Amino acid sequence: MSNSKPFKILGIQQIAIGGPSKDKLKSLWVDMLGLTVKSTFVSERENVDEDICALGSGPTAVEVDLMQPLDAERKPAVHATPLNHVGLWVDDLPQAVEWMTANGVRFAPGGIRKGAAGHDITFIHPKGNDEFPLGGEGVLIELVQAPPDVIAALG
Repeated sequence: MSNSKPFKILGIQQIAIGGPSKDKLKSLWVDMLGLTVKSTFVSERENVDEDICALGSGPTAVEVDLMQPLDAERKPAVHATPLNHVGLWVDDLPQAVEWMTANGVRFAPGGIRKGAAGHDITFIHPKGNDEFPLGGEGVLIELVQAPPDVIAALG
């Protein structure tokens, strides 16, 4: 593995938590813990209805996504434990993906794409395989392209 990485992980961008209904999640995260709901994202393709909340403020605020499936019988199953995930800010997402792929990291299907909050994202697969032996060891990890204000604050 090459020691010279062409990117830097800047910090936690998000935590995503799914359940059968956002109501219980909001009771804990918004009503009890005091997070602020910033927006809602609904996607038939991703089978998700989510509230995008914030913990903290400014460019270093951590996004907490409270997710429920649009259809509990369809995939992806955002309410199932495997789709709970942690998101990490990265300063150069394309370079990170290229370098990590070359060094044996397995990414989930879908490539780099726009995420719920409008940032470019991709996912490290929770499990490695023969071709790409490094995965999240049971954890889905989202890499999120940091915008300039986050790079300035955390870089």
